[in-house]
Amino acid sequence: MKISILLPYKENFSPSYPGAVSLFLKDTILLSRFKKNILVYGNTNFQKKLLKNYINLDFKKYFFRSSSKSYVDKFIENENFNKSNLIEIHNRPNYINRIYKINKNIVLYFHNDPLKMKNSISLKERKEILKKTILVIFNSRWTRNQFIKGLKKKDYKNKLKIIYQSTNIKTVNFNYKKKIIIFVGRLNKSKGYDLFGNAVINILNKYSDWKAVAIGDEPREKIVFNHKRFKVLGFQSNNKVINWLKKSDISIVCSRIEEPFGRTALEASSSGCAVIISNKGGLPEACPKGLKINNLTQGNIEKTIEKLIKNQTFKKSIQKKIYKHFYLTNDYISKKIDSYRGKLV
Repeated sequence: MKISILLPYKENFSPSYPGAVSLFLKDTILLSRFKKNILVYGNTNFQKKLLKNYINLDFKKYFFRSSSKSYVDKFIENENFNKSNLIEIHNRPNYINRIYKINKNIVLYFHNDPLKMKNSISLKERKEILKKTILVIFNSRWTRNQFIKGLKKKDYKNKLKIIYQSTNIKTVNFNYKKKIIIFVGRLNKSKGYDLFGNAVINILNKYSDWKAVAIGDEPREKIVFNHKRFKVLGFQSNNKVINWLKKSDISIVCSRIEEPFGRTALEASSSGCAVIISNKGGLPEACPKGLKINNLTQGNIEKTIEKLIKNQTFKKSIQKKIYKHFYLTNDYISKKIDSYRGKLV
């Protein structure tokens, strides 16, 4: 038996700059009862890989030919040599049509808004996806609801499933939490980094015993804040991010956009932070017990942070409530994935 997982082209399946999809796969494959039968296919220039059962699809690049098409061709070449019992395609509905010609046992995972993805935008395209897959999996109810817009229930009955991203719950000593407000993610306006920065600088000016930390980068957009107690650490490994979350008191996930899910909110929840989220997309599913901001403004972020700072008992109760209700562990989600695999292979 062979289960093949095809990553999006250019997804870095490496501890050096890994994507959210790669982290999710690494964590769940390690716990899968099928792990000896799984091969992950991708294309990355990084030498270190997250798992041993990974195959890098190297191919010759041509100026006049799409690299994504060449990437899929290389995967098909491997399939023709050693056919899979099941193929799981992550986040690329445009790969389906050509792979379907050589293997009809396809499961498609959506990690982003289906209505903004190539070959999934129109109603006709989504009906075609349903015809050419045996299962379509979404990382949140919000993502699923985007996909079914315009569809009738008979079109997708029993073919759709929600499987959230996951992480391990961290060992946290709430007495050793530090007065740190943390932001993790792309440092751009879509993620609300400008709102975060302006809000926390006002907070730092009012409360001299508090600090702020931002982890992430954004080469296409420069938003700069200057304050002696505001550190911008740039990109950090996942382990370092977790260590920062474990010792931080408050985590802000203030996206302006409709987030398909929200891995930062997930990691912050499992690390015992008081999590403040914008009520966008799948974020309330990633952190159902977090403090939600319905009207996302700098002032409302500032007001919510200050409410936690002024009332230590309230802050600790929010931290413990979020932590206590965390259930999206790698073990739990891995079993959900194996459940459908067991029925299909």
